[in-house]
Amino acid sequence: MTKDSWRLAEMNYGFVKQAKFEVAVLPMGATEPHNLHLPYGTDCFEAQTIGDLACQQATREGASVVLLPTIPFGTETNLREFPLAINLNPSTLLLVIRDIVTSLVQSGIRKVVILNSHGGNDFKPVLRELYGQVDAHVFLYNWYQAIADRTREVLEHADDHAGEMETSFALAYFADFVAKNPDGTLAADDGAKRPTQFEAINQGWVSISRPWHLLTTNSGAGNPHAATAEKGKRLVQTAVERLASFLVELSGADAEDPQFPF
Repeated sequence: MTKDSWRLAEMNYGFVKQAKFEVAVLPMGATEPHNLHLPYGTDCFEAQTIGDLACQQATREGASVVLLPTIPFGTETNLREFPLAINLNPSTLLLVIRDIVTSLVQSGIRKVVILNSHGGNDFKPVLRELYGQVDAHVFLYNWYQAIADRTREVLEHADDHAGEMETSFALAYFADFVAKNPDGTLAADDGAKRPTQFEAINQGWVSISRPWHLLTTNSGAGNPHAATAEKGKRLVQTAVERLASFLVELSGADAEDPQFPF
């Protein structure tokens, strides 16, 4: 092991017991279908990729960060009709995260960044509940929201699930798992979404927990066919740079300051 190491899963105790980490990054993924062409582990691969690249960059810029293993399960209650969509209820995820953060505090780490890659994981209530209840400062980075301005510049189609953005990401970083037809085109449908009978829901004025088996044909929500690896690299670069910059700042900040993080 070297001082430039950041992946906890690859570290040994001889290295860890002498290390001092300021920030822990917890990637949160999911196990679920992504149209007909992307793997069930798409959200996990995305979280692992961004977490690894961001921690690598932050470490090289002097930050003291450790990347935890990716949690492969998320909230899938609205995909329950699809086989092997593995669900952890929101209340269960709260307990999982609380226990992980408690373990980190016991190890001397009081700055934790949740790196979320699954839209079904709503972690803002988790931050609210943990605030003041654990001796740690917990931050949330939903990478797909953090680059929303960039996606509008790069993509041709709006992306909801397994569309152009996620397919571009996959083509750039785990292309071997992307299913294609014999002619090289994506083995995917167009990701069309079925409107509800209520215009307020269709317009986004009213929210529901969307039943994905009624909303979509094969779980895809967003047209993936304009995806390219080049688009994926551009988007991931933005996600990595924004997270890495924050990790460097966070690592150097004084968590003992009563005004932290202000």
